[in-house]
Amino acid sequence: MSKVNPKIDLVFKKLFGTEQNINLLKSLVNSILPENEQVTTLELKNPYNPSDYLSGKISYLDIKATDENGKWYDIEIQVAPYDFFGFRLLFYWAKMYSSQLKTKQTYDELRKTIVISLINFDYFIDDEGEERYHRRIGLTDLDTGKIYEQTDGLELIFVELKKFKKELPEIHSTLERWITFLNKAHEYSKDNLPKEIATEEIKKAMEELEVMYFNETEQEHYESQHRRYLDEDALAKQEERKIQNAVNEAVFDNNLEIAKKMKSKGKPIDEIIDFTGLTKDQIDKL
Repeated sequence: MSKVNPKIDLVFKKLFGTEQNINLLKSLVNSILPENEQVTTLELKNPYNPSDYLSGKISYLDIKATDENGKWYDIEIQVAPYDFFGFRLLFYWAKMYSSQLKTKQTYDELRKTIVISLINFDYFIDDEGEERYHRRIGLTDLDTGKIYEQTDGLELIFVELKKFKKELPEIHSTLERWITFLNKAHEYSKDNLPKEIATEEIKKAMEELEVMYFNETEQEHYESQHRRYLDEDALAKQEERKIQNAVNEAVFDNNLEIAKKMKSKGKPIDEIIDFTGLTKDQIDKL
């Protein structure tokens, strides 16, 4: 099993944000992009370097890269929600987009900037029965939905990891494999990867996790973020239990009312039990 969690930003950056693992990053990015927008090459703009963190505080652990067409990408993983998350993404997009221009360059040299956020919490509220874990947001004509060339500079892509519910037999796409890897790396090792996700890239990623080493500053950051991850996960499960208990209580109360009405009309006890799921003792006490 993996000894570290790839959802922690430090691990994610060390895994996908190095030159030797550029093919892992390309595979992940292409799995998230549409088929007609696949990248051939990626160039890291802020590759991970352990020597940067031998002393002092670890900086913002996103991954910046450009493709062969000059498009910019900012890729990050976020384990816990916080206020104004969307505003922050727009701020980082604006900062990256505007910083492209150097002295004497002109506006036509600006290239589209895509922010990819893999998040370990539910951010969007979906309509019932229409839950989506992959979402793309850009600038369009609000009346027609049309995209114009000179204003097509922004795209935000969200992958909500907790909304992904597919089990191994249902997994077919590269994105589904990467999400399963991120969600369940703690269950696997390089020697027991399920065939459904055992691509060369994911095998390599699993090997990297198993030998990943932290210096003292990295270890402190990892432990801090991992505690936060565990706390958020526990809170989420607690909230789910509270909701489920409230639902169960409401169903029970409703069944009691139904049983009362059926009993008052002289319905047989067996029929009331079958219809409401209550026990004989519960019905006798009504």
